[in-house]
Amino acid sequence: MSQHTQALTRFLASLDYQQLPEAVISRTEELFLDWLGSALASQGAHPIPLFERYAAKMGPGTGPAGILVNGQTTSAYFAALVNGASSHLVEQDDLHNSSVLHPATVVFPAVLAAAQDLGKSGRDLIVAAVAGYEAGIRIGEFLGRSHYRIFHTTATVGTLAAAVGVGKLMGFNPQQFTHLLGTAGTQAAGLWEFLRDAADSKQLHTAKAAADGLLAAYLTGEGLSGAQNILEGEQGMAAGMSSDANPACLSDRLGSRWALTETSFKFHASCRHTHPAADALLALMQREGLGAEDIASVTTRVHQAAIDVLGRVEVPQSVHQAKFSMGTVLGLIAVYGKAGLPEFHQHALSDARVGAFRDKVRMVLDNDVDDAYPQRWLGRVLVTTVQGRSLQGSIDEPRGDPGNTLSRAELEDKFRRLLAFSGARSDEQASGLLEQVWHLRHLDDLSVLTCIGRPS
Repeated sequence: MSQHTQALTRFLASLDYQQLPEAVISRTEELFLDWLGSALASQGAHPIPLFERYAAKMGPGTGPAGILVNGQTTSAYFAALVNGASSHLVEQDDLHNSSVLHPATVVFPAVLAAAQDLGKSGRDLIVAAVAGYEAGIRIGEFLGRSHYRIFHTTATVGTLAAAVGVGKLMGFNPQQFTHLLGTAGTQAAGLWEFLRDAADSKQLHTAKAAADGLLAAYLTGEGLSGAQNILEGEQGMAAGMSSDANPACLSDRLGSRWALTETSFKFHASCRHTHPAADALLALMQREGLGAEDIASVTTRVHQAAIDVLGRVEVPQSVHQAKFSMGTVLGLIAVYGKAGLPEFHQHALSDARVGAFRDKVRMVLDNDVDDAYPQRWLGRVLVTTVQGRSLQGSIDEPRGDPGNTLSRAELEDKFRRLLAFSGARSDEQASGLLEQVWHLRHLDDLSVLTCIGRPS
C-alpha cells in the first residue's frame, strides 16, 4: 500500500465532527437537501418502480431504513439500493468538477440507510457524508480523465465513496478502511455504453454503488478482508481502469482542502456537460435580444469528455436520453429560456421547434476549453444568425459552480419545484422536510426524514 492510500485511511479514521469548519457542515446540509429533492422528484417515474418491486420481492417487508419514493421501510441494503437509483434519474443531483463524480447520489443513500439502521444522529451522518465526499473526490481525481471516457465514475468510484461513508458511521480504524477500500474497489463497475441505446443502466449504476458500498462496509465490520492495495496495485483499479492515474491526488491536502465545498449544484435538468454551453447560449441570446427563430446555427466549443458522453446521442428516443443531447438542451434553452424538468417532459421530444434547433447545433473540440477541464468547465458558443451575423458567447463558471453557487433560498425553491414536479409531497410536507434538513446537525432520530416524507 502506498503512502498516499495510507494517508487517506488515517485521515478517514481520525476525522470527527469537531474538525469540520462551519462552512463544511452547512454545505453538507445543503447538499443533503439537494439530494433529497432529486430522489423525491423521481417518484413514479420509469424505471424507479422496477427497483421498488425488486426490493419488495427480495428484501424484508419492513425494516429500520426508509425508501424515500414510497415511504416504505426495509433493510439498509435495499433502502440504499432504491434511494441510490431514484436520486440520479432527473439529473438534478450535484457534481464535483475535477473528479467528474456525482457524490450525493451514492454517498447519501448509503449513509442515511446505515445511519437509520445503526441508530446514528444527524451529526454522525454529516461526518460520514464528509468522509465519503472527501475520499470519493480524491479517488476520482486519482483515476483521471482516461477513466471517465469508458467508465461512469459515479458508479465505479461511487462504490468506494459510499463504502467510506458507511465505514465512518461504523467507526473503522485505518486497517479496516484499507480492507473496506479493497472490498468496495473489487466491486466497482459501470460502463457508458448504455447511452447509445437509451438504456436504464444509469440508475442501476448508482443503486449498486450505494448498496455495494454499504455491503462492503458491513462485511468489513464482520471481519471480511479486502485487497491491501486496490487503488494502485499491479492488478488494482488504476491498472485496469486508467492510463493517467496520479497517486498524489489521494492525499491532496487532507484536512485543509475540503473538497466537498467544491461541489456544484445543478441548475439545468440535464447532463452537466451541457450546462456551460447552455449558460453561454442563454447569456448571448439575452444580450443580443435573439429568439430561437433568429439563429441559423450554433457551434459549441467543448472539452473532449463532452464529445465522448454527449456525442453518442443524435436523435433522443427518451426524455432521459434527451438530457444527454447537446442540441436538445440548447433547443429548450433557445425556445423556452430554460431546460428544467417540465421543459424536458413536455417539450424535449414533441416540440418541432426544439427538434429543428437541435439540428442546428454541433460540438467541436476546443483545445483551451479541453486544457481547462476538468478543473474548470468553460462555456463557449459561436452563433450565426439568419442575417449572417457571427456572435460569440462565453461563461467561465456555469450556474451552480462554487463561484456562482445557489443560495439557500434558491436551493429551497429548487427543492419545492422538484417535489411539485412529481407530486411526491404536499407543500406542507415540503416545509416540514426543509425544517428538518436545515437542522440536520441537531437531529437525534433520522427516521423523521422518511416519516415526514411519506407520499401524501
